[in-house]
Amino acid sequence: MIRVRSLAVALSAMLLMSTVAACGSGGDDAPKDVSAKTAALGTLTPGVIKVAVQPYAPYTSVQGGRVVGLDGDILAYVARKLGLKVEPEVTDFAGMLAGVQSRRVDITVGGVAWSAERQKQGLFTDPPYYSPPAMAVRSGKTYRTVGDLENLNLGTVEGYVWVKSIQAVPGAKLHAYPDANGVFDDLGAGRVDVGFLDPLLIIAAQKQRPDLKIDTEYLTPPTAAQVKAKPAYQYLQPYQTGFYLPRKATKLERAISVQIDAMYANGEMARLVRKYGGEPKQFLVPAADVATARRGVDRPQDWTPPSIAQ
Repeated sequence: MIRVRSLAVALSAMLLMSTVAACGSGGDDAPKDVSAKTAALGTLTPGVIKVAVQPYAPYTSVQGGRVVGLDGDILAYVARKLGLKVEPEVTDFAGMLAGVQSRRVDITVGGVAWSAERQKQGLFTDPPYYSPPAMAVRSGKTYRTVGDLENLNLGTVEGYVWVKSIQAVPGAKLHAYPDANGVFDDLGAGRVDVGFLDPLLIIAAQKQRPDLKIDTEYLTPPTAAQVKAKPAYQYLQPYQTGFYLPRKATKLERAISVQIDAMYANGEMARLVRKYGGEPKQFLVPAADVATARRGVDRPQDWTPPSIAQ
């Protein structure tokens, strides 16, 4: 997530979503005076946007009934503009997707990667940001290309698609861990040379655990020829994230996308990326294939992805 994880355990996730405790509830807490414009957005409860999230700081976490983190802050800004109250429900990643696809929630956020397969079962907004291929490395070490990774010890979290990419690198040894802490621990101890994790996690770990002496580097994406030769290398390229909604929530999706695009234009998106330690030019400039991936799929042929000025 910015987890590009497998969709296994979908059935168990649906069960989890049906039993998970909400961090807030509609009913008596629902807004009493909802404008006709807000009601027309078609949320499950008028004036409320129910969001499924997984604790995944600094992208999403729930504190005091509020979703905080980069995605949480973006959603909060959009919700204010649309007159909606954000109501979170906590689940796991598969449960987030299942909750949307079964329309038990209005939306899920948290670095969900756009894919042609996922968009068949739900709606994606315009990208709130793009996820660059980030690497955690020991201070003083430099790795720029896929070739630099050959014959190294490479770590990531079990189930992340970077597992497939690492297995495709000649001579590389995969180290897979239950969570990011294992990657950071072994990186700091020298048992791993490079850790593939979501960029803001690496940036946060640099600040919170200076004893590890790690840096954040961004991999030069593999070429089209390299990806053609080794399809698993596609996961070493930047990818577009999106907020994910039920198939029928067309009005809500469009309204949120309009606000996301406005946040690029007015500087708010860049401000939030900086707030969490990211570099706007890494997170808010789309790769060339972002437009072509979605044009004629879930966007018009003339669609232009949002971007900050370069």
